[in-house]
Amino acid sequence: MTPAAQLAASLHLPTTAVIGGRPVAAASGKTFATINPATGEELAQIAACDSVDVDRAVAAARAAFDGPWGHMSQGDRKRLMLRFATLIEAHATELATIETLEGGKPIDDTANIDLVESIDVIRWHAEAADKVNDLLTPSGPGVVSMIVREPIGVVGVVLPWNFPLLMAAWKLGPILATGNTCVLKPAEQTSITTVRLAELAVEAGIPDGVINVVTGFGPSVGEPLGRHLDVDAVSFTGSTETGRRFLHYSAESNLKEVVLECGGKNPFVVMADADNLDRIADHAATSIFWNGGQNCSSNSRLIVHQAVKDELLELIVEKARDWPVGDPLDPETRIGAMIEADHLTKVLDNITSANDDGAECVL
Repeated sequence: MTPAAQLAASLHLPTTAVIGGRPVAAASGKTFATINPATGEELAQIAACDSVDVDRAVAAARAAFDGPWGHMSQGDRKRLMLRFATLIEAHATELATIETLEGGKPIDDTANIDLVESIDVIRWHAEAADKVNDLLTPSGPGVVSMIVREPIGVVGVVLPWNFPLLMAAWKLGPILATGNTCVLKPAEQTSITTVRLAELAVEAGIPDGVINVVTGFGPSVGEPLGRHLDVDAVSFTGSTETGRRFLHYSAESNLKEVVLECGGKNPFVVMADADNLDRIADHAATSIFWNGGQNCSSNSRLIVHQAVKDELLELIVEKARDWPVGDPLDPETRIGAMIEADHLTKVLDNITSANDDGAECVL
C-alpha cells in the first residue's frame, strides 16, 4: 500500500456545509453520496443543501462584510491570509489525498501542482492586499479627484470538479485581498476539499462568515445563489451552457456582476516548417492526456500540416505510452480515473461516433 493510500484509509472526511464559521447540516437534513471514481466506492454522505441554506450563508457573508472583515485594515487581512496559506501548506498531504479520492486525479498532480499553486496564489494575493491604493488624479484647474477602490461585497463562487482546490484558491485570493466575503458552491462530485479550506480559514483566524461553503447540486444551490438579491457578484468556472444560465440569473434578479470562465475547444496548430517535432509531441501529449483530458484548456484538436503529420503522430503515440493509467493514489500513475461513470460513457460515445465517421484510432 502506498503512503497516500495509507493516509486515505485513515482520513476523517468533513461532510457538512460551513456557514458562519461553523459546520452545519443541510436545513432539510438531506445528504448525497460522493463517490471515489477510481473504485466506485462511496466516500461519504455530504450535506444536500438548498435555497434555505443559501439564504443562511449569504446572510453570514453579509454580516462579515458589514462587520469585522469589511472594516479590517489591509495589513491585518494580509496577515490572516498568509496564516491561511501556511495552514494549507501544513495540511497539503491531507488535501492532496482528499482531492485524489474525490476527483480521481493522480496524487503526483494534486500534491505537486494543485496544492503548490493554490498556496502560491493565496500568498501572492496576500502580499498584494496592502498594495491596493486609492488614486489622486488632477481633473481641472484647482480640482483634484480621488478614485476610491472599494470591495464589491458578497461574492457567489461556483467551482468546477476538475480543479476544485486550485480554482477555489484562484477565486479566494482576490476576493479576500480586496475585502470581500463569499459563498462557495463546490461541484457535487468534489465537495470535501472546499469544506476543509473553509475549516482551515476559520483556524487561521479569518472571521466567521467570510468564507462559507454550501454543498449540493446546481438547481438547489447554484441557481438560488445566482439569483440571490443580496449577492453582489458571481464568479463561475464550468461549462458554457451553465455559464449562460448565470447571465440569465443575474439579468432576472439584481443585475449582479458575473465573471465566467467556460469551456473551450482549443486548437493545437503545427505548420510545415515546425522544427523540433519531438518537443512539440511532448507538449501535445501533455495537453491531451494531463488530468485525463478533463481540462477546459486541453488541446482537443490537433491541426497539423500534411508534410509533418505522420512523423508527429508517431511521436505523439510514442509519448502517450509514457502516460501510465492506474490507481490515482500511486505516485507513478499519470492518468487516473474519469470523474464519474456518466462522463466516461460520454467520452466513449464520442470515440465511437468518431470511428463511425471514419476516424482511425491510433492508440
